[in-house]
Amino acid sequence: MTIEKPEKKYKLGLSLSGGGARGFAHPGAIKAIEEAGMKPDVIAGTSAGAFAGVLYADGYSPEEIIELFLGKNLLQFAEIKVPTIAIFGTAGFRRFLKKHLRAKNFENLQIPMKVIATNLEEGLTTVFEQGPIIDALVASCSIPVVFPPVKIGNASYMDGGIFKNFPVSIIRSECEKIIGVNVSPLVSKKSSQSIMHIAERTFHYMSRNNTLLDRNLCDILIEMKDLVDYNILDLKSAAKIFKLGYENAQKSLNNSPLISPFE
Repeated sequence: MTIEKPEKKYKLGLSLSGGGARGFAHPGAIKAIEEAGMKPDVIAGTSAGAFAGVLYADGYSPEEIIELFLGKNLLQFAEIKVPTIAIFGTAGFRRFLKKHLRAKNFENLQIPMKVIATNLEEGLTTVFEQGPIIDALVASCSIPVVFPPVKIGNASYMDGGIFKNFPVSIIRSECEKIIGVNVSPLVSKKSSQSIMHIAERTFHYMSRNNTLLDRNLCDILIEMKDLVDYNILDLKSAAKIFKLGYENAQKSLNNSPLISPFE
């Protein structure tokens, strides 16, 4: 007697990691994925991965996503604050989202999207996939110390990378195959005494261990080890990071024996 496996909800899932400005590699990787003849049926993203994923799910092409950031500087997205709980505020980021997002709720996106954030009160990973997008997305991108927490309902939320920087497991059970794009593999880097470097490096050490399981759950894993010299707020290098994301993804896809099952 043959027991048939239950059919998965989605054929192809795409998981996009956090990584600040290194997340400009995500639309580059998506461009390479599209050129390989694939398009995700569902996307899960943390922080920068959530940001790129939402714009793509909202109907923007990879080229249109990167075009939104060319010529922009950090202070158009994040205003400097007197440090209390964070270095920057998020008013500029919210204005950007209100201006450019076509869909206001998750239900209106063209591709199902899961945005990962961290519930500070409960110390738990939270998956947002229904209701308003903007608060959930800002929360997912709110790196500790750099940006303040976001109040949603009765709880405060921050960057999903605290517990789940690479959210492959979030969609693994629903997908036949998963492509994972990790823009933040931890590699050696000379230390600096700046507050931003310390905050960034601490966060990467903290999130490194929570990516190990998820890396092993990918059918195709695309990692961006040559992004180490770009810091998490480097908007000036958006075009270069996009290109590196595209080239890295092309190499990984060309070397993968698993492309044919997606076709």
